[in-house]
Amino acid sequence: MKVKFCRTEVEYPGEKLGELRDSNDLLGNVKALKDRIDEDGYLLLRNFIDRETVMSAREAIVSFMDEKNALVKGTPLLEAVMPKTGKEVRMTGQSDITHHPAALAVFENSRLFDFFKSYFGEEAVTYDYKWLRAVGNENFTGCHYDVVYMGRGSRNVHTVWIPIGEIPVSQGTLAICEGSHKLDSFERLRKTYGGIDVDRDMIKEGWFTSDPYEITEKFGGRWLTTNFNPGDILIFGLYTMHASTTNLTDKFRISCDIRFQPKGEKIDERWAGKSPSGHYAWGKDERTERPITDLRKEWGI
Repeated sequence: MKVKFCRTEVEYPGEKLGELRDSNDLLGNVKALKDRIDEDGYLLLRNFIDRETVMSAREAIVSFMDEKNALVKGTPLLEAVMPKTGKEVRMTGQSDITHHPAALAVFENSRLFDFFKSYFGEEAVTYDYKWLRAVGNENFTGCHYDVVYMGRGSRNVHTVWIPIGEIPVSQGTLAICEGSHKLDSFERLRKTYGGIDVDRDMIKEGWFTSDPYEITEKFGGRWLTTNFNPGDILIFGLYTMHASTTNLTDKFRISCDIRFQPKGEKIDERWAGKSPSGHYAWGKDERTERPITDLRKEWGI
């Protein structure tokens, strides 16, 4: 099947975009889970959250979008059909929709807290800020490490990417660059790009590149994704390179990124508390921001 990965048309599954492997058989074995994420850079867990709980959250989210006139009237609400003009609805942060009871039943699901308590060996906390998104047609996420956006606290922050509904690869699934978290060939990238802070350093673009195959050609690794179903989750750390396939459909791709870390470790103040500040400099003033291309020239990559 032909899909689009960022701006590149590729065959999926294929040599350039393979299949993520699930780790459900390792649940309950913390050492095996840690060994797997150390090996692969991610954990894919199928049917981890109750399907009906996820679909209840989807109903609340698409109803919110419909109230904002972001959906095509007269079409099935749960399908989240977008108009040709593609109106974007901002939903990230700490808001009525991100903290709607139906949404929090997914984003702060008790099974997630239980998993990370066992995984960390201590109580886990999650960021109050939620990255809830509805991604439109021909849109995608470029290649990046999460550490450039949230690297001021614990290095044990783990992202949990949650599809809010069924998401096939053609609609914009998350893709992982296997090996990017540990391969020696990525060490320079981790120390240069992985050492920036988009607010502190006034960076114009947080993505390293919008071409995923520039990553694999220069540094190695292998891009992997999969078709996601309600209840599936994908877990990865701050230094796992990831991006998304492109939404080629007429329906919004709805997903949410949430973050967990050990309670006893420092937390990035931008994303915690009753009113998280979020990014205070990044994207605020293009006149004072530095393009990532300038930094890449300085780094020689």
